[in-house]
Amino acid sequence: MGDENTKNRVHNWISQAQNDVLWGKSSFRDNFWAQTCFISQQAAVKALKALAFHLGFDLVKTHSLWKIAQKININGDIAEYSKVLDQYYITGRYPDALPDCAPYELFTKKQAEDAIQMSEKILERVMNELAK
Repeated sequence: MGDENTKNRVHNWISQAQNDVLWGKSSFRDNFWAQTCFISQQAAVKALKALAFHLGFDLVKTHSLWKIAQKININGDIAEYSKVLDQYYITGRYPDALPDCAPYELFTKKQAEDAIQMSEKILERVMNELAK
């Protein structure tokens, strides 16, 4: 890995990702399904950005998990989870992203539960990669 600034950058991104997963679990316990889906996507983005910085990328200017996964050459389950979670980036937040309803009215407990599990698996994979 690079200099001290890069190490701090990786640490900051991964620790925020971990904290966001906790936020997602809290939202899930309080039945905020749309919010859980959104923050799960955000946690996973932050984890993959940490890995990208660890791998030597200077800048990652996207909020798309799938694009980051492609850029850093991650395939398999993580790429598939990225495609699902990316669908929650806008639809989990904005009332005009879905037809005639607010996000909280349409998201389900199952979606939220799956989103948390996917973000945790992405975080686990990243933590394993960072430990190498």
